[in-house]
Amino acid sequence: MSDNQSSSLKSYVDSATATMQSTLGSLTGNFDDQAKGDATKDKAAAEKDASHTIGKIGPYAVSSSGGISSDDPRRTQGSYDQTMGSAKEAIGGLLGAEGMKKEGQQQNAQGKGMEAEGQLSDYGHGLKDRVGGTVGGIAAGITGDREKQQEQQLKHDDAKTKQRSAEQDIQKQADA
Repeated sequence: MSDNQSSSLKSYVDSATATMQSTLGSLTGNFDDQAKGDATKDKAAAEKDASHTIGKIGPYAVSSSGGISSDDPRRTQGSYDQTMGSAKEAIGGLLGAEGMKKEGQQQNAQGKGMEAEGQLSDYGHGLKDRVGGTVGGIAAGITGDREKQQEQQLKHDDAKTKQRSAEQDIQKQADA
């Protein structure tokens, strides 16, 4: 991983190092070390935030590391079914059409299930491919195959984007 990319692991290591530096500075009365530790903690928090940041346009996601992924089609279809189901439910409720209302409730529930299946699939594949890209990159680095190492880094970054996209959508639903 290049130095200019955000990394969750790097942010955790930097945070732990900063905490030790800040604590040591506090215990010894060295306010310069304490201030440096606090500044490094802030930087680590920003790195962690950046490593979790993605942008979404429809079913496509892009991460700060340059990874690109597309959603499992079940996520898109499930979201569509939820929207259509909610609309049918609302119209059925307004018109007093119980059949349409129940049909909308059923379509909405099926859409939630389908979207959840797609999210879990994306999360699982993202995690698996991310680990595979990391391990493959390490192996390529050991053998000195720079081209393969870059290929594995791209695999890692795309998989991380897929995983973060699913995490973001799951979190959004949990917060709702």
